[in-house]
Amino acid sequence: MIRLKNLSKSFGRAKALDGLTLAIDEGEKVALIGANGAGKTTLFRCLLGQYEHEGETRIAGCDPRRARTETLDKIGFVPQSPPALKMPVGDLIDFANGVSGAPEKRIAQVAAELGLDVSEIRSRPFFKLSGGQKQKLLIAIALGREARLLILDEPAANLDPPARTVLFEMLSERRDDTMLVSSHRIDEVAGLATRVVELDRGRVVFDDRALAARRGRRPVRVAFRVDRPDPTFAEAMREWGLQPSEGDTVWSGAVAGLELARLVNVAARYSALLQEAGFGSEHEKGQARDAFNRCA
Repeated sequence: MIRLKNLSKSFGRAKALDGLTLAIDEGEKVALIGANGAGKTTLFRCLLGQYEHEGETRIAGCDPRRARTETLDKIGFVPQSPPALKMPVGDLIDFANGVSGAPEKRIAQVAAELGLDVSEIRSRPFFKLSGGQKQKLLIAIALGREARLLILDEPAANLDPPARTVLFEMLSERRDDTMLVSSHRIDEVAGLATRVVELDRGRVVFDDRALAARRGRRPVRVAFRVDRPDPTFAEAMREWGLQPSEGDTVWSGAVAGLELARLVNVAARYSALLQEAGFGSEHEKGQARDAFNRCA
């Protein structure tokens, strides 16, 4: 479905994507994680054909920059920041219908499930809606169409808790669709993702299907033993809620299932210090150690 090869994009001297190569197969649900500035939004913009770039980008065999109409016809997109559109909500829905064939009735239905009554805001300019209303409407437009690829950039941003729950329930029902979802709250996508990809400075630094397949929020016990106390390692472990013992040489605690993938990636950066790593059950232990060895 998605094929990226040596994808690079710079803004002046700042390199947002740096030789990124990634393949996402049809039906995969990918949680894209990484700190602010890691390159997630730039990657999305390249997939949508909005940026010139170096390297190759293909969606279902199409170059999104040179075949934008054909490519965008396959995609349902929710941006991280809503555009400052002055057109009334009704005109926006009509435009979405004309471009993507998303029926107004279906858009209104999805919006209603999220807690937004489209009929009450139809005449209001989009830019005057609240942040939550904008997000719900954009989600409704993206999910209201028959797109087999969903690119969702922080889709739960500005949503109230009930709407967050409904959103991920709706996404989980789309079993055959391919999804690329970025989120700062990895616990939210834990029940959805079949794969975790982490970006750092425009590169893929972690890519794992096995750990993501656990897909749960059940806590997993973890423990790391280092050969000597190290303040940098200690700070990293405290950020994950792990507690020290044995003179700061053993750090232990519990993390949610999908968070284990990220913690393994962090621990691997300190492989020179680590003497031993332990993870929950024997099955989890094997999965995590395999991932650790790949990262280290």
